[in-house]
Amino acid sequence: MHLLDGSAGGGQLVRTALTLSAVTDEPFRMRHVRRARSNPGLQAQHCAAVEAVAAACNAETDNVEVGAEEFSFEPNALDEEDEQQQVSVEVGTAGSVPLVFDALLPIGVALEEPFTAHLEGGTDAMWAPPFDYFQHVKFPLLEDHGVEASASVKRRGFYPRGGGKASLTVNPFSASPLELTERGERTSLTVHSVAEESLEDDDVAQRQADAVLERVGDAEQSVSYAEADSPGSAVVVDAEYEHSRAGFAVLGERGKPAEEVGEEAADAFEAFETGNAAVDEHLADQLIPYLALGGGEVRIPRVTNHVETCVNIVEEFGYDVSVEDDDDTVILSG
Repeated sequence: MHLLDGSAGGGQLVRTALTLSAVTDEPFRMRHVRRARSNPGLQAQHCAAVEAVAAACNAETDNVEVGAEEFSFEPNALDEEDEQQQVSVEVGTAGSVPLVFDALLPIGVALEEPFTAHLEGGTDAMWAPPFDYFQHVKFPLLEDHGVEASASVKRRGFYPRGGGKASLTVNPFSASPLELTERGERTSLTVHSVAEESLEDDDVAQRQADAVLERVGDAEQSVSYAEADSPGSAVVVDAEYEHSRAGFAVLGERGKPAEEVGEEAADAFEAFETGNAAVDEHLADQLIPYLALGGGEVRIPRVTNHVETCVNIVEEFGYDVSVEDDDDTVILSG
């Protein structure tokens, strides 16, 4: 059993460990989970990720509860008669549904049949990529590199109440190399802006989108209002390039003007365009499990704590992902 130290990072360490354990059929015990965070230990979305991945690989778990700073995960090979092809999990409050999806997506390399997870929680939550980032940025990029899956949202869940409903079906696929060292010319730019339906009278979603468009010029826009348990909004700038994709997401907050939300997303997009990275900073660490499983190279803006700790975790499972400075960017190689 791998003994892992979770003290240096956050939930990404938990999700990456779950993914690689399921794929390699190697158990682990993680200690000091999220010790450096202000709320250490497992939180609701981490427990939901454990439950969902455990269902996919028939794993036995121990001490998986909110606040636990140590837990274990032991996958088991599935027989056809006990194979579970779907699971329903309540993340609770506004714990991030897309982050649970992150733990599940790569396990398709080890599946023999499709696996579906129905989740209830936060589709657009604090400190996590909103659903439109997952659906319009991360998923299309991975689909171009062999990942086979589909995701849908039935109901939005904004912070703080959550209550959103979304599903992910992961199909078996073969790991293929990520070749994301040059982004090339930008081929499209789309602004996805969503707000809870009670905010429609104030044109919140449209104002967010307009603030982005005033800065970036010509771009497509997708503006919508959705039923949800609590008010909230999100905007995602989806930039597609010849060889890559990047996204820039900002959540609305109570008391924060919609125009400011859009301007922050535009700021992030414009800063990215001045550099040479092929993917955005938030996507960088999320691609490390795919580099470990399929190899390849990815040019990222910089080495964050998330990148550094995630590289360390994949090495614990016997994979080698190297980090090399290249002028004003960094190359990750698997």
